[in-house]
Amino acid sequence: MEKVHRENKMGTMPVEKLLISVAVPMIFSMFVQALYNIVDSIFVARLSQDAFTALSLAFSLQNIMISVGVGTGVGVNAFLSKSLGEKDFKTANKIANNSIFLAVCTYIVFLVLGLTITDVFLKSQTKDPAIIQYGTEYLRIVLCCSFGIFMQNAMERLLTSTGRTVYSMATQVTGAVINIILDPIMIFGYLGCPAMGVKGAAIATVIGQVSAAIIGLIFNLVKNKDIKLSIRLMKPEIRIIKKIYSVAIPSIAMGSIGSIMVFSLNKILMGFTKTAVAVLGAYFTLQSFVFMPVFGLNSGMVPIIAYNYGAKNRERIIETIKFALKIAFGIMCIGLLSFEVFPHVLLSLFKSNDPLDDAAMIKIGVPALRTMAINFPIAGISIMLGSTFQALGKANYSLVVALMRQLVVLLPVAYLLSLTGVLNYVWIAFPLAGAIALFTSGLFFRRVLKLIDFK
Repeated sequence: MEKVHRENKMGTMPVEKLLISVAVPMIFSMFVQALYNIVDSIFVARLSQDAFTALSLAFSLQNIMISVGVGTGVGVNAFLSKSLGEKDFKTANKIANNSIFLAVCTYIVFLVLGLTITDVFLKSQTKDPAIIQYGTEYLRIVLCCSFGIFMQNAMERLLTSTGRTVYSMATQVTGAVINIILDPIMIFGYLGCPAMGVKGAAIATVIGQVSAAIIGLIFNLVKNKDIKLSIRLMKPEIRIIKKIYSVAIPSIAMGSIGSIMVFSLNKILMGFTKTAVAVLGAYFTLQSFVFMPVFGLNSGMVPIIAYNYGAKNRERIIETIKFALKIAFGIMCIGLLSFEVFPHVLLSLFKSNDPLDDAAMIKIGVPALRTMAINFPIAGISIMLGSTFQALGKANYSLVVALMRQLVVLLPVAYLLSLTGVLNYVWIAFPLAGAIALFTSGLFFRRVLKLIDFK
């Protein structure tokens, strides 16, 4: 007898209540994720500014790894939610199992990269031997032991796609808390553990990711009744993988574009002082505290839109987009206010063991944070519109917007402003690029509205 599936709440619950119920756990979990990124940086900064600068330079390569995992998850999220909306449960199961196969394949790629290119990557940005050593130690561990982050991403997306964001939140929070607890123990050598410095930060991160992956797998096996995971179904299916990557590749490319942007900005800023690179690293760490909740909202919004796109329910799609835009704008305005009013306090989190380095950090960082934060409300709207494009199968629009913002506008403008010899002018490139990206997103959104005219 064929199993009867009940209607998923994605298609029945009132939209505002649904988005809150799905997104709040994701917002909270992403908030915790941002917290442990900040804790990581705070502890490493205590070692020295060179150690913190090394993590800032390592960020662009590490971000590519994260982008691949998250981007693949976005493809899984959209395709799986759409299949559930169409009541195609057989395909949904194949998507879920193929996502695990892709996580394993991706890990193998980054294992090879970790073994071969880490020192070359650092040397392409700086000649400082201390920074190169710190960065190589950190990157080699997080890349070679990246199985946890890819499996964690896969497990979380399966839970999110089926509306079980509370379990996804529990997975992320557990990994983050483990990392936060282990960071000071492994970095500074508490409770009988040897002091491992930057290596300790990397090992703590990896242990947190592996723990989250294991818990996510357990939740999917025990609590996720919409999909079935089995080794037999993990056999790769080209049709499924192509569908996943039709959405995932633009998303991965967007994240990778961000890495190219950070890599290039670091080279521009090194022309002024290594403290400017540390300031940029502090900014990206702090901005994650603002952006991560919006990305959590994004993660909650995508499956709702994709599900109702599959179900051809235009009214629920529009209502979801409007409500998400309001929340994202509000979060970003709070972030803007914090950066404008309390930049000294925020930068003081990254104190090193050298008062002269700290003074330089404050002098350069205060105007930098205040200028770059102007972009926050603009970025909030762009992120939500970009997520809408992905949910509706138009991820290429998101890619074009990312290219416009980070490569076509931000980098050339930053470089040209750097030629003035005034460091503070370089930061102006961020709000200028954000404004152009928002304009481009608006033009694409007008086209996307035609996709959901089901009449």
